[in-house]
Amino acid sequence: MLKKHTLIAATIALALSAGSALAAVSPLEAAKLGTSLTPFGAEKAGNAAGTIPEWTGGITQAPAAYKTPGQHHPDPFAGDKPLFTITKANLDQYKDHLTPGQVAMFNTYPNSYQMPVYQTRRSASAPQWVYDNTMKNATAARLLDGGNGFSDAYGAIPFPIPQNGVEALWNHIARYRGSYIVRRASEVAVQRNGSYSLVTSQQEAMFKYYNPQGSYADLNNIMFYYLSFTKSPARLAGGAVLVHETLDQVQEPRQAWGYNAGQRRVRRAPNLAYDTPIAAADGLRTADDTDMFNGAPDRYDWKLVGKKEIYIPYNNYKVTSPEVKYKDLLQVGHLNPAVTRNELHRVWVVEGTLKSGARHIYSKRTLFLDEDSWQAAVVDQYDGRGELWRVSIAYLKNYYDLPTTWSALDTFHDLQARRYHVQNLDNEESSTIDFSQPVPDDGYFKPAALRRRGTR
Repeated sequence: MLKKHTLIAATIALALSAGSALAAVSPLEAAKLGTSLTPFGAEKAGNAAGTIPEWTGGITQAPAAYKTPGQHHPDPFAGDKPLFTITKANLDQYKDHLTPGQVAMFNTYPNSYQMPVYQTRRSASAPQWVYDNTMKNATAARLLDGGNGFSDAYGAIPFPIPQNGVEALWNHIARYRGSYIVRRASEVAVQRNGSYSLVTSQQEAMFKYYNPQGSYADLNNIMFYYLSFTKSPARLAGGAVLVHETLDQVQEPRQAWGYNAGQRRVRRAPNLAYDTPIAAADGLRTADDTDMFNGAPDRYDWKLVGKKEIYIPYNNYKVTSPEVKYKDLLQVGHLNPAVTRNELHRVWVVEGTLKSGARHIYSKRTLFLDEDSWQAAVVDQYDGRGELWRVSIAYLKNYYDLPTTWSALDTFHDLQARRYHVQNLDNEESSTIDFSQPVPDDGYFKPAALRRRGTR
């Protein structure tokens, strides 16, 4: 049963008329941020059982072994040992702290799926300027257009004390991930027999919403720019994708372009949204599955169900360690449990139910959002019959060079097909994500530059 919580207001209807707005929280409520609540709105105190500790600031400096930007992240908790391991045999003992999707993983792979559980370390942290902006957003941010966008928030979590499900969802979509990132990584679709083929790309993203010199007025409805250049396999190499991610995608849909190296042409990609299947994922991931959930929320009614204590992937440094090779990480059905780490954390539970008359392959999706970072850790997705179909899992860690809590790896499991997709593999790359590169201007992400850059 979900725990009742003093911070959870009664769920309110989201069927707002176009252009209307919901009121922000009062200054009195916002004053809890940084006192009884963390700067991001999580409960600062630990739980009554003592299994979740107090948040004391998270990781505030990188380990001494971390030397240069882009270096693979040394594990600051390398000396920790599992407290216990959840298996199919002892599953009933821990069901109250698992999502339906996690339980289904044990039932689907009873002989191999396990969850090593470690001491809970509330390592989440962010820069002070992001905390300061979050305090401002708490009393200023408002939902617009029936919840399909928001206004008067910038450079931080927009709704740190959420009043409804769509506000909590926006906290995940708009969470902090730096201002500009560059990385080279691979994705794979792992078949039933364990076989896979890597698709490797160079990725860049500029988060306009988190430009320290910008403001909400400067956004012009653009949250971020994203570029991806395919490097291998040879049959796909040279292709590129450019995305202009809009804040309100109902008012102004996401803009996307693709570059085909063989044709040397840039074309609009107007359907890169909602449940459009992603080719590199072999049909295992939809456009809005990416990043656990992204894009317009308008096809679902979103409900803030409450809070629950759940074992979720956390502080997963080993899962992307260069010492762990892909052949050892990617097992039949799921990642190698021995290199994963799970901890007990409080999560916000947000449930999206497909609106009457709306189209999507998922009739319902339930997101479990880490309260300390607003990052979705697990998402359970249901088919048109209401049966649990797919489970998305984000293996979180603190990128202490920024700092922020973000996913190290994302996995997308099809329980019916018994296949899964993995994004952001970089164990065998010479470096990992780099937050230190100079931030380019908007012109760097214009379609006119896509052909020239795609041929590099």
